[in-house]
Amino acid sequence: MLEAEEKAYSLGNEEKNLFFCIRTKSKCMNVTVFNPAQLQVLDMMSFVDSPEALAELKKAISDYFAKQAQKEIDRLWESGELNEEKVENFYQLHERTPYK
Repeated sequence: MLEAEEKAYSLGNEEKNLFFCIRTKSKCMNVTVFNPAQLQVLDMMSFVDSPEALAELKKAISDYFAKQAQKEIDRLWESGELNEEKVENFYQLHERTPYK
C-alpha cells in the first residue's frame, strides 16, 4: 500500500478529454477518461449528502437500466429475433469456463 505522501492526484484536460489519474513516482496509474455522461453524474454526486440519498440515486440508475433492458427485449421479441423457443433454450444453456 502506498503512503499518502507518495500519491499525487490529477484531474486535467488532455486533447479535450477529461481524465483522472493517480501518479506515483512519475508513473501514471489507473487513468480514466470521462465521457460527458460520466462528468454529469460526477457533478451530481456533490449533492449526495447521506446514505439514503445515495440509495435513492442507485435505485434510480438501476431502474433506468432495467427499463432500457426491457425496451431492448421487447424490440427483439417484436422483430422475431427472440421468441419462446430461444427463451426455453436459455434454461438448458451451460456456458461455463473450463478450468484445468
